[in-house]
Amino acid sequence: MKPKENTSLSRRSFLQLSGFGAAAATLRLAPAALAAAADTPGPKPAADIGSRRELMVDDYLIERLTGRAEMRLHHPQPQEIVIEHDAPWEGSGSGYHSLFKDGDLYRLYYKAWHLEGSQKNPYTGDADAHRLCYAESNDGIHWRKPALGLFEYEGSKANNIVIPSGPWGGMHLSAAESAVFKDENPAVPADARYKALVRSRKPFGLIAFKSADGVRFTPVSEKPIITEGAFDSQNLAFWDTERGEYRAYWRFFTEGVTNETTWKYAGYRGIRTATSKNFVDWSAHEDVTYPGAAPEVHLYTNQIKPYHRAPHLFVGFPMHYVDRGWTDSVRALPELENRELRASVNPRYGTAVSDSVLMTSRDGVRFKRWEEAFLRPGIEREGTWNYGHQCLAWHIVETPSRLDGGAPNELSFYAVESYWTGRSSTLRRHTLRLDGFVSINAPVAGGEMLTRPLRFKGATLRLNFSSSAAGGIRVEVQDEGGRPFPGRTLEESQPIYGDALERKVTWRDGADLSALQGRPVRLRFVLQDADLYALRFGPP
Repeated sequence: MKPKENTSLSRRSFLQLSGFGAAAATLRLAPAALAAAADTPGPKPAADIGSRRELMVDDYLIERLTGRAEMRLHHPQPQEIVIEHDAPWEGSGSGYHSLFKDGDLYRLYYKAWHLEGSQKNPYTGDADAHRLCYAESNDGIHWRKPALGLFEYEGSKANNIVIPSGPWGGMHLSAAESAVFKDENPAVPADARYKALVRSRKPFGLIAFKSADGVRFTPVSEKPIITEGAFDSQNLAFWDTERGEYRAYWRFFTEGVTNETTWKYAGYRGIRTATSKNFVDWSAHEDVTYPGAAPEVHLYTNQIKPYHRAPHLFVGFPMHYVDRGWTDSVRALPELENRELRASVNPRYGTAVSDSVLMTSRDGVRFKRWEEAFLRPGIEREGTWNYGHQCLAWHIVETPSRLDGGAPNELSFYAVESYWTGRSSTLRRHTLRLDGFVSINAPVAGGEMLTRPLRFKGATLRLNFSSSAAGGIRVEVQDEGGRPFPGRTLEESQPIYGDALERKVTWRDGADLSALQGRPVRLRFVLQDADLYALRFGPP
């Protein structure tokens, strides 16, 4: 997208142009000006969005931002610790969580593992100490670890282990990097409602597992379904309801060579993807790209999945891995003694730090990656600012709001703390408003967003937005050439203010938009001290 114009509006001028003041004036843009402001030469073709929800996470709908309007990244807010991985078979290396809501039950799967600070390189040590474990919750906050009685640990089956590492038939598994999902394919057999990808050391690759109940898993076959990659961070897959296919994501190194006998990692930690119709036979892989992004960075995980409220959008929260060596800042971070102990095994174990970033895609391959952190390490305290900190679980779930009085659900994110410190790692919940990843924001000085031409289905336009008491949003509907439709001009738009997930846009005549559905239109949003998170067209 082209840089936004450096247009400065006084408060009085903005109020006049936007219609928030008594003397409203309509700012009309010539078609030539609209074309000049587009991301690519010439006008964009109309986007057919139907009645789907569109989030402001990319510039797909944006033709131009003017005034003080900008795309603003928002950040989850920390809440309570929900799980401590303190069971004898768990420990400070526990992580790689995957979770989803299954009816009234929240299900959580994770790597259970203990790492001592002085332990040898874990990838050449006792890899069979990894276990895939299971927990469940009725609210996404209070979790229990059921005694499943499936696999033995130190003479007892009273544990929550669902897949152990080690020999399994003709395979040698590493359960640490697994991710479990509920298969939403309408044709899925009853014995395969839950699936997982499990890394196999020999034969090398990813093994497909299935389950009827989400706790008792068996391999689909002992032959790897995907073999080209490193697979040494969380490997995941899901059924893409929007496109009617399975999609997988896994880790590779841009200059690496990996197979069952050779482990040579070089270049950057990157992400690969492939698709399948049956979860067994997969397409040739593609490497995830970031058009227009800064130079390559290390992305340790990927955490990609369709966003459940807008499944045409893929949303990922990869862990960003950064190692700047020993500096004064590293020495000032918490738990220096433990950091130095880890560095005695491998320098990067003491100096590397991590956080999580946001990236989104409309095709699953080309992603917009935000360079700013989505989830920063936060205020320095015990168990933070270490290697593996803020690794987000795959994926997000809706949970009831913490506020009283009928507030809507919010998004819950779960991030690792105390990784590789002490005797256990922990999982902290973070929250964000629904659809609240990115907004079009304008301060009191005001700003505007003009969309590309789009076609819609429905009779009303509804916004997910928030404003101050004095701020708000007005909306004008234009034809493809930038001329306002009668009755849908800016001065006839009823001002919208408040904080809601689906506020209907209205104009003075009270009529709906049904006469315009199917026709190419542009939307002009004029904002003052307000955020626009998402929009959708729908029924009256």
